[in-house]
Amino acid sequence: MIGKLTGILSDKNPPQVLVDCGGVGYEVQVPMSTFYNLPATGEKVSLLTHFVVREDAQILYGFESTAERAAFRELIKISGVGPRTALSVLSGMSVGELSQAVTLQEAGRLIKVPGIGKKTAERLLLELKGKLGADIGATATIVNDAHGDILQALLALGYSDKEAAAALKALPADVGVSDGIKLALRALAR
Repeated sequence: MIGKLTGILSDKNPPQVLVDCGGVGYEVQVPMSTFYNLPATGEKVSLLTHFVVREDAQILYGFESTAERAAFRELIKISGVGPRTALSVLSGMSVGELSQAVTLQEAGRLIKVPGIGKKTAERLLLELKGKLGADIGATATIVNDAHGDILQALLALGYSDKEAAAALKALPADVGVSDGIKLALRALAR
């Protein structure tokens, strides 16, 4: 029903903002990733929105990008995941990180998000597999199968996410798994 709001940012109180659109103030719930990129109060703001109507409330959720809103919509389609949980996921990780976690089936990255347990993380990975595609993953890091296997190998060897990701960036795009692991280990040994 309400797809976009453009107006003056009247108030910022995480995770809620108040947007004044022609004299009408809309309370909008936003993920922290959007909240941190908002202008100062009193300045013009534009948010893509998703309107949720429940028996006891009507809530407006706002997003900085189309990818964030699309990810939110995919998340709330999953049984047991409501708008609040979806907002928490998008506050805890970017759309690119979520897409990469789904591609690599990394439940550990989702468990780090407050309110997400092991079972919920596994259900999210299962339900989102194949759905975080070109439309949502356009801003995400594209990881091919070989790079995913190399990343998993480095993590299994005890390297941190940050170290493994840095080693992957230095690899050629068309590298095989075994050669990639060797090259990554050499880069990490320096």
